[in-house]
Amino acid sequence: MSVFDPSIESPIAHAIVAPDGSLSFADPALVALNQRAGGMRGAPLAVPQLATIARLARRLGIVVSRGVVVADDETDVDLWVRAQPDGENVRLTVSGWREIAAWRPARPSPDTQDDFHGSDTDWRWETDSALRLTFVTLDAGPKHGFDAFALLGQPLTAMFSLDTGVDGALPILDSLARRRPMTAQPARLRSSGRAVTLTANVRHDAAGDFAGFVGAARMVVEDAPPPAASPETLSPTFTSGLDKALRVPLARIVANADSINAQADGPVQGDYADYAADIASAGRHLLELVDDLVDLQAVERPDFSLVPEPIDLADVARRAAGLLSVRAANAGVTITRPALDVRVPALGDFRRVLQVLVNLVGNAVRYSPRGAQVIVTVTRTQTHAVVVVADKGKGVAPEDQVRIFEKFERVDPSEAGGNGLGLYIARRLARAMQGDLGIESAPGEGARFVLTLPADPTRHQDQR
Repeated sequence: MSVFDPSIESPIAHAIVAPDGSLSFADPALVALNQRAGGMRGAPLAVPQLATIARLARRLGIVVSRGVVVADDETDVDLWVRAQPDGENVRLTVSGWREIAAWRPARPSPDTQDDFHGSDTDWRWETDSALRLTFVTLDAGPKHGFDAFALLGQPLTAMFSLDTGVDGALPILDSLARRRPMTAQPARLRSSGRAVTLTANVRHDAAGDFAGFVGAARMVVEDAPPPAASPETLSPTFTSGLDKALRVPLARIVANADSINAQADGPVQGDYADYAADIASAGRHLLELVDDLVDLQAVERPDFSLVPEPIDLADVARRAAGLLSVRAANAGVTITRPALDVRVPALGDFRRVLQVLVNLVGNAVRYSPRGAQVIVTVTRTQTHAVVVVADKGKGVAPEDQVRIFEKFERVDPSEAGGNGLGLYIARRLARAMQGDLGIESAPGEGARFVLTLPADPTRHQDQR
């Protein structure tokens, strides 16, 4: 049964969550929703999604905005929640209030004997449009060795390591590209290595655009150790239509959201300007993912090759540092680049070398503490031109230095960052140019990423 006045379009309700998790103030709509979830005055907030976002905002000390789906009687309610720390309290602003059909997980394969939804090996998870976890069934964590609350706000890949299916493809990519339910995505829990199967429905926002996944995870019973994985490749069908299916609409979403956030067409309510900034950030994240997937398909083709041309590696390094200068300034990090009079002739593909260095410098800025310095240097030996990107971050342990160059792998998946493809693609590009990419690092001592390319034998180094 609906509890909202249908004559009121997308009402906005406010609440204040006290340090103990109870509602110290709430508009009537939120009071009613909390009561139907079993809550009462003076008791902790009973709507799990709202309580989780409030705790996350308090723990991080920042504004957290998320789209959530709340079960309410026989329907679900699609809400947009903004949680803002205010001293020891958290202020909630809840908008949207759109009733949708109750979510049901996809049915399992016919040979499954027990009930999919009722099995104690299943649990619910949800993400936002940037594939960050916004909800995980809390009682699943202790049974399977992970902290469900700590995972909130982290990428989906912080919880699951995604595997390819029998056809060598990733079902999640097809779901993203075609906006259709995800079925039978093989994965493994990062906490234990246990195999799971993921299914999910796609959530849409008010404009009909992708707003995240609402899904379930099912443990897979393995009678024997899994066979050695075959080399992972992306099916060409998954990226062949990405430009048309994702890039253009995502670019339009980002542009419109930036316009709203900048209030270019006139003043808007502050909350909506903040929502627009969140939307633009999520859109850019997905655009980066599209670019990486297109590159991934390219570098994994058996016939992939690059035609080397004479380049000035020092000039490319300066350009890469320049492209990241604004991001570095916002992060309080200084980039030291090669002097203007330094020349290091090399052989490589200019655009691809720039792509690799932008990735390396961007990573160095992301993981450097405020006030630190990222140093980009170039040198030349008799046979090779070398560029080093050094940072003062927390470093990479020896046992992780091989893994970070693998597909979909990151040093710490719980940290905000990329999608685990950048370094994999960068190394493949370096080797396609007859060079290589490596790392020198130790925990607590920062990292030095070393890109080597063939030196240009027709030109001598001009370093004054």
